[in-house]
Amino acid sequence: MALAQTKTDALTARTAALTAGGSGWLGAARRDAVARLAAMGLPTKRDEYWRYTDPASLTSATPTPAALFDAGDEAPAFDGIDALKLVFVDGVFDPAQSDDPTLAGVEITSLSQADGVDIHWARDIYGVLETRGQTPVQRPLATLNTAYASEGFLIRATAKAARPISLIYHHTSVTSDALIHHCIKLEKDAELTILENGPAAARVTKVMEVEVADGARFHHIRAQGRDHERRAVTHVFARVGAGALFKSFTLTANGCLTRNEQIIELVGDDGVAHVAGAAVGDGTFHHDDTVFMTHEGQRCESRQVFKKVLMNGAVGVFQGKILVKQGAQKTDGYQISQSLLLDGDSQFLAKPELEIYADDVKCSHGSTSGAIDDTALFYLQSRGVPKRMAQSLLVLAFLAEAIGEIEDEAIAEDIRSRLEGWLQRHEH
Repeated sequence: MALAQTKTDALTARTAALTAGGSGWLGAARRDAVARLAAMGLPTKRDEYWRYTDPASLTSATPTPAALFDAGDEAPAFDGIDALKLVFVDGVFDPAQSDDPTLAGVEITSLSQADGVDIHWARDIYGVLETRGQTPVQRPLATLNTAYASEGFLIRATAKAARPISLIYHHTSVTSDALIHHCIKLEKDAELTILENGPAAARVTKVMEVEVADGARFHHIRAQGRDHERRAVTHVFARVGAGALFKSFTLTANGCLTRNEQIIELVGDDGVAHVAGAAVGDGTFHHDDTVFMTHEGQRCESRQVFKKVLMNGAVGVFQGKILVKQGAQKTDGYQISQSLLLDGDSQFLAKPELEIYADDVKCSHGSTSGAIDDTALFYLQSRGVPKRMAQSLLVLAFLAEAIGEIEDEAIAEDIRSRLEGWLQRHEH
């Protein structure tokens, strides 16, 4: 009872300044989320899936101030990629800095523009996939977002998009608190790439709901900003149809607290879903990847590949589950979570899980944690490679499997260059 009251009190404080407005289908979805959230309350560290990550700074009434970060002359991630740019400043869409949201093969509408429209395709996605993702594990911060987010885009791909869409998030206020919600729908055989880059705010709560219809292909690559003191919780809810492809990769460098949740459902036969991440952190860095992959269709393939490089007391967390439902025969599920600890002060906490109710499946999971291989380091040094360069080469080799999940080589090379820059700035 005391714990329930704590959750309720935290919710009251967190939402005191928020309004779940809207009319029509969007207003109804928000009101439903408010009711669901009232029944849940906000998470605490005593919740099973928050035992490794303290949500207090994500649920507090006001955000902890986060100093602005100057990247110097370094160009933003994906700056050299030909993409349609949509810019947010402290969680608010800025049309002046954005491109005209017109793209062949894609319909783009802001969340605010859709408010009041009686019938919209997003009605069947907004809050719907998030609601499905609440079972068997409650995700109240996602519900909070559905209830109160007023910024975001509704993106519908009807064919192969002419170029990627780049969602760019700028952080300019030390006390900004952003709630951003995107809905993305790929029609049958459509193809779309979404890029995300930047810290967004001092504290950001973000949800992306993605429906990938039969035969469609969705690529999602994000680089979470280098701001040292930012705090973020993100959720990706996806439903993948027959013969469809869903791929998501996240690069995280720096940040005080980051929790990325991905809840993927393979609902059609022969679907493919890959989620991957590379995280590099130094000092007061806490990074949590929490993944729930559900197989419903037959002959589906899933991959979870997460690598973390930690130093000077940084903390990495991985909680990953593969659920194979009854009838999901010929499932091929793979999960690997590994950390490279560059000193004795950092730590990696892992909770890999398999839950299988079909008898003709191939599933595996593994988790390891360790230091740089002394033999490999000695080998490189014996060939004339300086020690620090040899260490960096071994770190990049360690992260290569995760980066290899990116199909576009230009984007993958951009990610590699970011990691090389981070290693140069944090020579160990």
